[in-house]
Amino acid sequence: MVIDPVARSTDGESVRIAKDVLCARAGAKICLPQDPEEFARALARRGHRRPVVIGDDRALLRVVGLLHKERELAGVTISMVPVGAPAAVALSRALGVPSDTVAAARAVLDGAERPMDLLTDDSDGIVLGGLRIPGGDLGARAGHGRHVPPAAAPADAWDGRPGGTAVDGHRPWWEPAARTARSALSLLSSPACGLGGRRGRVPAQRLRIEADGIMLADLDRPVRGVSVMPGGQAGASGPARTGPEVDGFGHRAADAGGLAEVVVHWPGSDRPVRAQARAVTVSGADFHYRADAVVGGPVRTRTWTVQPAAWRLTLPRP
Repeated sequence: MVIDPVARSTDGESVRIAKDVLCARAGAKICLPQDPEEFARALARRGHRRPVVIGDDRALLRVVGLLHKERELAGVTISMVPVGAPAAVALSRALGVPSDTVAAARAVLDGAERPMDLLTDDSDGIVLGGLRIPGGDLGARAGHGRHVPPAAAPADAWDGRPGGTAVDGHRPWWEPAARTARSALSLLSSPACGLGGRRGRVPAQRLRIEADGIMLADLDRPVRGVSVMPGGQAGASGPARTGPEVDGFGHRAADAGGLAEVVVHWPGSDRPVRAQARAVTVSGADFHYRADAVVGGPVRTRTWTVQPAAWRLTLPRP
C-alpha cells in the first residue's frame, strides 16, 4: 500500500478510512514515501504483493509510469483508492474507479482485474485516459514551457520520465504540490480548455494528422483541435462509444480494443472527422498537447501508438 504524501497532507481522514477498510480484511505493507526516489524504491520492493495506490491521478500516473519504465507493467495488476479534490481524481473516475473512499477500498478487495489499453509516444511517454491538442498557453502556465511526460503531473518537481530529474530540486516535491495541482488541474478541466469550450479561446492550428498512414488533416487547412483516446477505455465508466459499424480504415467500431479513437475538429464546423487507428501522428508548428492531466510540448511532431491490454486495473465487479 503506497500512500502519496499529498493525499496524507490534504485529506488525512480519507487516507485513514482507506487504511482501516483494507487492513481489516487483508494483510498489507504500508509505505509512506516522502520523495520520488522513496516512491520508486517502495514500488520496486513490492515482491509478489499487489500495489495499491492511495492518492490522486498523479500518483496513479507515477506508478504506471514507473512500471512502464521497468517494462513490468503487463505483469502487475494495479489497484487504487482515489484521494483528492474532484478535479485531481477525474482520470481515475473516468477509468471506472469509485470516487467514494469506502467503495474504492472495497473494490480493491472484491473487484476484478480489467485489461486496459494505453497510448505510448515516441519519447516513451504514456497516456491512460486520452490526449488533446492544442494545449494552448497552458503549456506556459502549468508546464513552464518544458516538455512534461505523462508519467508525472504539472505540479510535480519530478518529471517522471525514465532517467528523469527534478525540475526544482531544492524544494520538497510535495510542497506546494497540493495547491498547485488543484489550480493546474482546474484549469486543464475547465470548459474553456476543452474542445467544446468557446471557440474564440481555442485558436486554430495548422497540423498534419495521420491515422495509420491515412491523412485526416493537412497543413493547408487549420484545425480547431484534436483528441485521441485509447479504445479499450470505452466501457470503463459507461457504455461503449457509438458510431458507424465500420470506419474508413475497415476497422470494426464495435471492437474498440487495440484502436484509438481520433476526432478532428474544424473551425466553424459542427461535424468533426472521426476515425479509429492503431497509430496517430501529429506534426506541424510547435504545439502543446494535454495527455491525461499533463501538458506536454512544445513539439513539432509526435506519434502515439495504442498498446492493447498493456496494463490491468482493479475495478468493481459488474
